Amino acid sequence: MKVLQLCNKSPYPPREGGPIAMHAVTQMLLENDCKVKILAVNTEKYFVNEKDVPEDYRISTSIEWVFVDLRLKLWDALKCLLTNTSYHIQRFISEDVERKLKEILTQEKYDIVQIESLFLTPYISLIREFSKAKIILRAHNVEHTIWERTAAHSKNIFKKIYLKILSKQLKSYELQVANRVDGIETLSNVDRAYFLSHGVNVPITNIPFGVDANRIQFNPIPDDARNIFFIGSMNWMPNKEGLEWFLDEIWDHIHDAYPQLKFRIAGRYMPAKLKEKAYPNVEIIGEVPDAEQFMKDNGILIVPLLSGSGVRIKIIEAMMLGKAVITTSIGLEGIDAIDHHCVMIANTPEEFLACMEEYFFNPEKFTYIGKNATEFIRLHHNNQLIADKLLSFFKRLQE
Repeated sequence: MKVLQLCNKSPYPPREGGPIAMHAVTQMLLENDCKVKILAVNTEKYFVNEKDVPEDYRISTSIEWVFVDLRLKLWDALKCLLTNTSYHIQRFISEDVERKLKEILTQEKYDIVQIESLFLTPYISLIREFSKAKIILRAHNVEHTIWERTAAHSKNIFKKIYLKILSKQLKSYELQVANRVDGIETLSNVDRAYFLSHGVNVPITNIPFGVDANRIQFNPIPDDARNIFFIGSMNWMPNKEGLEWFLDEIWDHIHDAYPQLKFRIAGRYMPAKLKEKAYPNVEIIGEVPDAEQFMKDNGILIVPLLSGSGVRIKIIEAMMLGKAVITTSIGLEGIDAIDHHCVMIANTPEEFLACMEEYFFNPEKFTYIGKNATEFIRLHHNNQLIADKLLSFFKRLQE
């Protein structure tokens, strides 16, 4: 089976949630004897130099990149606002991408064109014109939900109004375009249910983010790492918003109760103002060379999300390693893990503080949670099981 993967970011190197999820599918398809071709958008924020990509990966995926300037252009944003069109979508429309995509589709026939994320759906018409392939939208999130939730938490009235308008425009586009593809893959049953309940009538299946079963391994909290930690890309608004909420509204309460506890924060695009605030016993690390090793070396993962949609890849990766995770209900959304069995849920300062109390006075609980987490991932996010479901979906659409 020949699959063209159309990506809004380069799947390699897999340095943050979206690329990690795309890379996982690429590897899954290659391991199941599919021929894969990748066309990826390159941007200033997530720029990949071809020379930094291993030769065997470039050969196996025939990956090509097209640069698209996604910098904010005030006039274009204003024009979209006045014409009631989504600026989130419009900025991904590029003549260079159109030319390259047309060239690829006329040079070879594909069975499946998988569009990774809503943002590249403006190219559906071009794909229809030059290919008979079935078009699948892989919906990493219900995109407009992120902006609805961000608007709800915004304290700036003008920002709140603007974000509400953006989310409304994006919602209208998202639900309309969902019926123009041949099928949809969601990363969670929550997102699948949303599309079904809002009149989307194309085939929809849930293909969760999967990991290599050989990487699933319990890693106890190191004796010298009695800490909590956060890791995530800070150019994703929900990460930034949630971390700032945790630091400003919750951390002081935890620090007062447990002054010896350290909070280590890692991630790309770390805002300078976090360092400037100098929170007590908080270590701002920034980007780390090996995210998996960073998780192994530290204590409990904190994921304090207030908005967002889809599935938090870092939670699944941490659970894969047997790390205990404390997150909000929104952070766990799309992951069917049980509170106090595989993870711990905390939505308020009081609930986070209660989790810290258990950490200090009942540490065995977190060992129990970590071990259960690895078994949960083995059962529900194992690539060996997910691959069969994905390929069956491809074949069903071709019938």
